Amino acid sequence: MSRYLLILCLFCGLFFFGKHAFSAQNNALQKQEITLKQPPYLKAGDTVAIVAPAGILKHRTREIEQAKALLKSWGLHSAVGKHVFNQNNHFAGTDSERCEDFQKALDDPKIKAIWCARGGYGSVRLLDKLDWSNFKQHPKWIIGYSDITAIHNQVHNLGFESLHAMMGTSLQDDAETIKETIATFKSALFGNTLNYTLKGSEYNRAGIVSAPLVGGNLTILHTMLGSETNIDTSGKILFIEEIGEYKYHIDRMLQSLKRAGYFDNCKGVIVGNMTRLRRNTTQWGSSVEQLILDALSEYSFPIAFNMPAGHEKDNRALILGRTVELIVKKEQSTIIFKGF
Repeated sequence: MSRYLLILCLFCGLFFFGKHAFSAQNNALQKQEITLKQPPYLKAGDTVAIVAPAGILKHRTREIEQAKALLKSWGLHSAVGKHVFNQNNHFAGTDSERCEDFQKALDDPKIKAIWCARGGYGSVRLLDKLDWSNFKQHPKWIIGYSDITAIHNQVHNLGFESLHAMMGTSLQDDAETIKETIATFKSALFGNTLNYTLKGSEYNRAGIVSAPLVGGNLTILHTMLGSETNIDTSGKILFIEEIGEYKYHIDRMLQSLKRAGYFDNCKGVIVGNMTRLRRNTTQWGSSVEQLILDALSEYSFPIAFNMPAGHEKDNRALILGRTVELIVKKEQSTIIFKGF
């Protein structure tokens, strides 16, 4: 009996310690997965490529010239993609032309950042055509928002930070009206401290959490579901923004994400601009803030509203993939980016 008892004890010990070793290994892997690499911050003399991976730039020459002038004022050089002003129906050139410009910027060692001229639609059509081999060896900042969320997702899954910020055509607005947009873009690009204090909201769900920030445009995040470019939000804070949608569309997307497990291990949500929401003949019956709270009612993570980022003039820069401390109260919320 003692022999059998000894074998049983040994088996139990192996099971217990093996289980904990496996758990520790899993935890280590999870930590490794959410520690993204930071491209080098820019310095005077560096070159920024301006490319158009999505919508057509019709009558936008002036804005691109202003974008070049802005970079020059910061001591940076610019290189405008060969096909930026091409026109192919909805797009700024054919898929091959847009991909050629983006690929050249990825591969050129002199290019230290890739600034998307505009969004619209079309970035998703490039994702499976781009070769990221050189980028992984020599990472550089990818900059943009809205439709560029598709590229941000790709970069995130490759293990690198990227920059959710203004685009070249954002300079159609008077510089004075978007001074915070420009200032925070510059701060993020050059590695200056980035912190935000958001105005309070009765809809805020209080809490404190520290985790990597991911996300972008809600529609694009939703359309990435089921693909290799879908992001894992486990252990992360999700940022969302949207433009031109019906409230029921927003609810439908949130419900789809929820059913796909998007929020199961999420650590927090930051809600950006919900711009120009459309009116349906059948009224939704509540604010978009309440809609979001209702959709996420079974989760306990903090939710912060009023982040000025998205499709408004005040579109402040966010470093996607960077760990942030999020402090949410009814009176105000604070976002502190780590690593500066």
